[in-house]
Amino acid sequence: MLRLDSRQPARAMCLAGAVFAAMFASFAAIGQAAAQSGGSTELVVEMPVIDPEKGRALFVSKGCVICHSVNGLGGRAAPPLEPDGPFSTVNIGEFSARMWRGAGPMVWLQTLEMGYQIDLTGEDIAHLAGFLQDAREQARFAAAGLPDYVQDSLLTELYRRPEDWLWEPELE
Repeated sequence: MLRLDSRQPARAMCLAGAVFAAMFASFAAIGQAAAQSGGSTELVVEMPVIDPEKGRALFVSKGCVICHSVNGLGGRAAPPLEPDGPFSTVNIGEFSARMWRGAGPMVWLQTLEMGYQIDLTGEDIAHLAGFLQDAREQARFAAAGLPDYVQDSLLTELYRRPEDWLWEPELE
């Protein structure tokens, strides 16, 4: 996060100007490259429609619940997934970044316990993020409980402490 020091307004303005200039140069370069290749100079960002109910179903059907818990219901092998706060804003980028930071241990645990790596689309991730930020949908999850076959698969022992999920591969 960029923090500007109000005690040094000239430095702050120079820094902010440099940041905006770099952003403008990046967008200009993208536009120039697109124009040279005969493509559109418009940058389009696609955002999936978030459906927390689909996210709740995916949390169970994709197997997330085997390792992670929501409102105390689910596995204990991985960190619990609770809302970031009492608000309804869903930041898909931040949710994806958190998943990416835990990707190493998640893939290892999925392969070890399920025999394969879970496959998620961008739309799946958006729905999961919506579910994990929606208190009403989480209450429905807790009330519905879990099917017996899922309960039998829950991992009740911690494989790693939550702070260990900030995993970094060993480089040789």
